[in-house]
Amino acid sequence: MLFDMDGTLVDSEKLWDVALQELAAVYGGSMSDAARKSIIGTSMADSMRILHDDLGQPERDPQASAAWINARILELFRTGLRWRPGAMALLRAVRAAGIPTALVTSSGRPLVEVALDTLGRDSFDAVVCGDEVDAAKPHPEPYLTAARLLGVPIGRCVAIEDSRTGVASALAAGAAVLAVPAELPLPPIDGVHQLESLTAADLELLAALLGEPPA
Repeated sequence: MLFDMDGTLVDSEKLWDVALQELAAVYGGSMSDAARKSIIGTSMADSMRILHDDLGQPERDPQASAAWINARILELFRTGLRWRPGAMALLRAVRAAGIPTALVTSSGRPLVEVALDTLGRDSFDAVVCGDEVDAAKPHPEPYLTAARLLGVPIGRCVAIEDSRTGVASALAAGAAVLAVPAELPLPPIDGVHQLESLTAADLELLAALLGEPPA
C-alpha cells in the first residue's frame, strides 16, 4: 500500500492555505484562487515559482520562500493537523493485515517528521519524501522508489491519492490507483477508481483493485 499524505491521510491543505496566504501578504500581495489550485500536489520548488509568478514577483528566491513556508507550516502542523475521514481506520486495517505500507509525499523530510507524530512512525515500512527523490510527482520516481523500498513490484501496489499530480505519478509508475479528491474534483480517469471518502474504502476494495480475492 502506498499512501499520499497531504489531502489524503491528513487534512493539511487548509494549513498550506494559511501559510501561503501569509507569505503572499509578507510580499505585499494576495495569492489568487487559480494559483492555489495549481499548487496542490506540486513540489515545494514548483509551488514557490507558481506563487512568485502569481504575485508578479518572479525574481524572488524560491529557496528563501520555501524556507519561510517550511518554518510556518511546521508550526501549523504541530498544532492543527487532523486526519481525513476514514484515513486512520483504513491505515490501521492495512497494518493489522500485515500489508507492506509506504508513505509517498511531496512534502520535505522535516515536515514529514512532524506529521509522523500524528500518523504514527510505525504506520509505514518506508517513507519517501519530496526532497529525497531526484524527480517529484507527477514523475513516477516517488512511487517507484517506494515500491523498491518495500520490495514489492509496483504492479502489485495500490496507491491512494487526492490530486491530479499524485494520480499522474502513481499511474505513470504502474500502480493501481484509488483517488479520493480533497480540495479539487478529479475528472474520470481511465484505470483510476474514485471514492468521495476513505470511509468507503476497505481491504476488500483494495484487493479488488489488484484483481485478487481479499486476504
